[in-house]
Amino acid sequence: MTFGTHCHHHPDGSCHRNPLHCIVPPHMLKELAEQGTPEERERAMRSLVLSGQIRGQRQQIAELISRPVNREAVAVKQRIIYDAGGQTDLPGRRIRGEGDPPTGDAAADEAYDGAGATYDLFQVVYGRNSIDDRGMDLISTVHYGQSYDNAFWDGKQMTYGDGDEDLPESDRLFNRFTIAIDIIAHELTHGVTQYEAGLVYRNQPGALNESFSDVFGALVKQYQRRQTAAEADWLIGEGLFTRNVNATGIRSMKAPGTAYNDPKLGKDPQPAHMRDIYKGFEDNGGVHINSGIPNYAFYLAARELGGYAWEKAGRIWYIALRDKLRPTSTFWDAARETYQVAGDLFGAGSLEQQAVRNGWTAVGLTVDSPPTQQQPPLDMPGCLTAPAAILWRSFFG
Repeated sequence: MTFGTHCHHHPDGSCHRNPLHCIVPPHMLKELAEQGTPEERERAMRSLVLSGQIRGQRQQIAELISRPVNREAVAVKQRIIYDAGGQTDLPGRRIRGEGDPPTGDAAADEAYDGAGATYDLFQVVYGRNSIDDRGMDLISTVHYGQSYDNAFWDGKQMTYGDGDEDLPESDRLFNRFTIAIDIIAHELTHGVTQYEAGLVYRNQPGALNESFSDVFGALVKQYQRRQTAAEADWLIGEGLFTRNVNATGIRSMKAPGTAYNDPKLGKDPQPAHMRDIYKGFEDNGGVHINSGIPNYAFYLAARELGGYAWEKAGRIWYIALRDKLRPTSTFWDAARETYQVAGDLFGAGSLEQQAVRNGWTAVGLTVDSPPTQQQPPLDMPGCLTAPAAILWRSFFG
């Protein structure tokens, strides 16, 4: 059983790992494993350990595939839904294909609809042909594991746990993980990043990886609801938590650090400014924590531009992800590149370019000059940490 992640050192010294991309951050599950009831502690640990196992099994899929794209290819949406039946073997039993009628299984049909909505935003608005831009099938597995409190993209497909739906309502913390369309879109966007910028899942590049998933998760929800930037709630994971939890979602893009404050899950640790950036080793160097900073920059730019956020701000961010950013890009790199893309698209000194500048300035980043203090090196100690195994030993001997 492998609890760590494979770490591949590249010539530039960076640690190109291919970790599991889960929607529920490890610090939240760790808090639950410490503060919850015995059953909640066991469920949190099971989710952490399962995630660790899958991390160990992952392959460097994106790096093994050459990147030429036939942009003349006709984009055809192809969704396939599988049912794991409470087991952990993927993909499971096929239960719905593209064009098939609804199954009546809420999780299966939500996974189907959410994958379709994500495909539509990227295809209709940005001209992208599925996750890899080459017509990749959108494969999803529902009912994964027993009371698995998470959802993840593993490099090839989406997988969703059922949360606590097997428990009495009074004892539930998590609803099923297909319930929030922005979670579905968030995880699928990890696939887009995998095939484009390939942002290393550690420190600032990893937090950018998470942030791009939040950005497009929010935009898919807004696109589906036809909401303007002013009308949207800018929450990630709205509806995931039950009424037993003091939370509006997993993260808030418009107010990082305010999404939850619960005795069992702890308090949302996200900063909204560079002065408060997390500098520790947990969470792969704070990938789910520090994403609040670029999230807030995007929110501010989108709000300043007004209208539908996917039309201008989303297009700027998408082109930067597709064409400009690299595996080790930092927050400042993202600030500089989105500013330049805005100028390319809308003109130097345009309102759009100024909105991007203002968003980054508000979180403590200037688009013109790099910050005086750079991020820690990507190959710092901790690249092969095994938090699930450590937690398991600490709680269960």
